[in-house]
Amino acid sequence: MYDKILGEIRDHSFYRDNFPNDGQRFVAWYLHRVLLLDMHATKAAITDGQNDKQIDAIVVEDGEDRRIRVIQGKFVRPDAIDAAPLREVLSAWTRLKDLPRLQVECSGKLAERLEAMRVALDDEYDVQFELLTTGHLTEAAEIDFNAFKATMSDDSDFNAGLTLVDSALLETRLSEAEQRDLPELACEIELDPERVLVSEEANVRVIIAMLPIERCLKLPGIADGKLFRRNVRQSLGLSNKVNKALRSTLTNAEKAPYFFFFHNGITALCRGFLLSEDRRKLKVQGLSVVNGCQSLSTIYATSGKVAQKSGSVLFRFYEIPQLDLGDAISINTNSQSAVKPRDLRSNDKSMRSIKKRYQDGVPGGYFITKRGEERPADKEAAKCVDATDYARMVVSWQCQRPNLASNEKKLFDEHYKTLFHPELDAQSILALRLWVNEIDRHWDRLDINEAIKAVRGSARFHMLFAVSQLIAHASNQSDKVPLPAATTGALQYAPMVLSQAKQCLNQALQQAITQSAAARKVFSPQNWLKGKGAVADEQLVAGTIVNVLKNLGSPELAPVITSLTLPAAKFSFRWTAE
Repeated sequence: MYDKILGEIRDHSFYRDNFPNDGQRFVAWYLHRVLLLDMHATKAAITDGQNDKQIDAIVVEDGEDRRIRVIQGKFVRPDAIDAAPLREVLSAWTRLKDLPRLQVECSGKLAERLEAMRVALDDEYDVQFELLTTGHLTEAAEIDFNAFKATMSDDSDFNAGLTLVDSALLETRLSEAEQRDLPELACEIELDPERVLVSEEANVRVIIAMLPIERCLKLPGIADGKLFRRNVRQSLGLSNKVNKALRSTLTNAEKAPYFFFFHNGITALCRGFLLSEDRRKLKVQGLSVVNGCQSLSTIYATSGKVAQKSGSVLFRFYEIPQLDLGDAISINTNSQSAVKPRDLRSNDKSMRSIKKRYQDGVPGGYFITKRGEERPADKEAAKCVDATDYARMVVSWQCQRPNLASNEKKLFDEHYKTLFHPELDAQSILALRLWVNEIDRHWDRLDINEAIKAVRGSARFHMLFAVSQLIAHASNQSDKVPLPAATTGALQYAPMVLSQAKQCLNQALQQAITQSAAARKVFSPQNWLKGKGAVADEQLVAGTIVNVLKNLGSPELAPVITSLTLPAAKFSFRWTAE
């Protein structure tokens, strides 16, 4: 991996032109190639440099994951490394316990990322430290690693996970990012014949077995993640709420014997398997666990503290050579981690009502209510609306609160009844979808401030809000919200409208930066987009821009202004969501 990465960071101008040394380029490579951040987000996340306090990058992952990654990189030739980098991680973790003090002591770039981290911590995001290296730990360092990992996960004030992302795990994650299949895992599993059921379902061979916990530890690929290459997610670490509960059961002498009854079981796919006649040996080819990553990772990490060695886990082995069927099983069996509010709402009456109204009112349209649900082939992609995007569009346009769009938990919890409202007609839902489509289509060409482009997930919906504000001000209805269905005429001028919308964001951001500097406060663009201040700033700038455009009297702009101008009857008061 070292030579591969070295070649890429030296050949690619993005790494050469934006980062001064191979250490920073290595971390940037990981963010861009493995975590799939775009170039703007990658540059924004890097904190490495003078006075970086042993923190090379901080990535705040909004949306479903709600996770903070704190990364320390060591780009070295594939040799053994001692515990010094681990001590740097522990030092960073200790310093992060006192965020206000650290923000004062550190560099400006790190201070900005810490401010984004502070808000995420207040919103109960998980924290995951990653030691990123192309080397491998010495035996003594591995002992320290396990000790530090336990210390960090057990801390009641600031618990966090710790992952060693070495060459093996880098290769695994890179392969996942590139959607390539990894080399197959093959192994022989010892079974208890009286605890094995062999059957067949839908022409798929099935083996269901009770496997002792201690035998789970012998499965290949747990430590480096290769066993979970087709799982929808990798290990979330011991700081994850569900994994903490698993660990608590495993280490409790009274609860551990009943682990089998508390656990839903593990699903493993195989390209092929061979069961011995006496049912004591199972040889598997192409082994991959698609449901049970959190369980096996936690069992492995807790192996030295398991209270009872006699506990068992239910294993389901499916012989699935077809990749598409395997992927479908991976998606549909992953419910072991905490259920999201969106999942609980997927069959709700209001959700079903919106789905029916939209699909009945929009030919070729489709409304996705469930996570992982796919659009039917006979439906148009441009008219396909996902429930999460629907909530984000509505909170940004109808509620005029784009700052809430990144908080999926709140959208499907406290704001659900407001957003999934029976009043919004099908054509208005389609209009919102079409505006977002235009924003996505023109995104790369829009000259948006790089600090905003780095937070695309939030910024897209601030752009949508800015469009609504331009229309409201052009129509002299600045205190109201335009009916989305009435705005479709302006879509033909989308490039020009979006050019003005991005000015709203750029100028509002600059005002916020100036005000923050005058007040001697740390400014975080990511946090600004999550606050009401951004909404007020963008609203003010939109009004100024519309007035300037009207006063120009340009023939070229006249039809654009006309398309943005709607009658008062096409406006209503905003829906309340605070």
